[in-house]
Amino acid sequence: MIDTDTIAAQATAQGEGGIAIVRVSGADAERLLSALFVPAHEWESHKLYYGHIVYQGETLDECMAVLMRAPRSYTREDVAEIHLHGGSWAAGSVLSALYRLGARAAEPGEFTRRAFLNGRIDLSRAEAVMALISAEGGRAARAAVRQLEGGVSGFIRAAQEELIALLSGAAAAIDYPEEITLEEAASDLEAGARRLADKLENACDERGARIADQGLEAVLCGRPNVGKSSLLNALARQERAIVTDIPGTTRDIIRADVMIDGLRVHFSDTAGLREGADVIEKIGVDRARQAIAGADAVLTVLNASEELTEEDRQLLEDTKDAPRIIVLNQCDRELLLDPKNFDAPVVVSARTGEGIQELEKRVAAFGAGAGESALTQQRHMRLARQAAASLRAAADACARGEAVDLAVIDLQDALAALGRVTGEQVDEKLIDDIFSRFCVGK
Repeated sequence: MIDTDTIAAQATAQGEGGIAIVRVSGADAERLLSALFVPAHEWESHKLYYGHIVYQGETLDECMAVLMRAPRSYTREDVAEIHLHGGSWAAGSVLSALYRLGARAAEPGEFTRRAFLNGRIDLSRAEAVMALISAEGGRAARAAVRQLEGGVSGFIRAAQEELIALLSGAAAAIDYPEEITLEEAASDLEAGARRLADKLENACDERGARIADQGLEAVLCGRPNVGKSSLLNALARQERAIVTDIPGTTRDIIRADVMIDGLRVHFSDTAGLREGADVIEKIGVDRARQAIAGADAVLTVLNASEELTEEDRQLLEDTKDAPRIIVLNQCDRELLLDPKNFDAPVVVSARTGEGIQELEKRVAAFGAGAGESALTQQRHMRLARQAAASLRAAADACARGEAVDLAVIDLQDALAALGRVTGEQVDEKLIDDIFSRFCVGK
């Protein structure tokens, strides 16, 4: 599974920039670096040197270069990095020279794949590298860093140790029935298996993981002309929605992404909810109701300068069981709605900005704890739930009085599922699938 040839790729993003880093990994890394980097000299590992890249008598760039000898490198192979001026020509010309000298182009994620195959990191930490690269907010980045630092690995190892203890207890009862009865062993196994299954299931927070990774969905709803579009613009700090005095201006969902305390929030301005709308507006109203049903936070917007209408009352009734914030808008005018008559409302003015920060704070609270569970990736949660199901099957077998050695089969299945999280038990297809999602050069 481990390639022995030497690979090279640009490790930084394509395009113009301050620097471009070309990375080389493999047994020939030092030879290739010495062939191009002038002055050629005896390399001292892990020291950055200044010089020039020269190929066939032509100076390609002024640069810095470093050699990291195995095993103290990202891949646990000899690794060379050349820090060039940013831009496509310099990096491209150096890569072309490396390929002519014997390196081959790295495949997506191949450097990190080699780090995994060479035992530097486990599979969950390899996945954390990609999660950190693709993180769009502080919550997702912090979850990835915890995983990169071994948070998932430590949790899974602890669960495996508990499982192995259960298996050892069962094996002891089977091999030495004179010291511990099978009834006692079954009772201990059942309790331990259920306890561990609960721990694994509690570590899976799919909603929190989704919010940290993809963002929180917040939907603004209300009857026409309560100021939803103005409120969206105030939250986005830009003109995202058309604002007029004509009811029904918003016919479709308009979205704006806002970063609040490291959490990406997708605000959606929906069509005003009312009866008797024309055909096009009715489609918008239907889409608004669908958005409300799938939202993490529903901002029920009322015009505080007008008395409640029947449409307002119906909306309050329809959203009472939703994760809701009642927003009393247009507080810059004379208030005709008393905030005391509503459940923890936020009083705002989309025109002046009053109350907007408080509203953002309340919205972000719906994402509290997002990404802070022990397991935050779908693959890990799926395997943990699979292990928990096997543990419960073992516990149920013991409760029914079945032979302990039958329960052991379920425990072994649970242990195998946990091993796939960290890559202890993994096949080539899964490895190919995971690393194919990486960018070239990582």
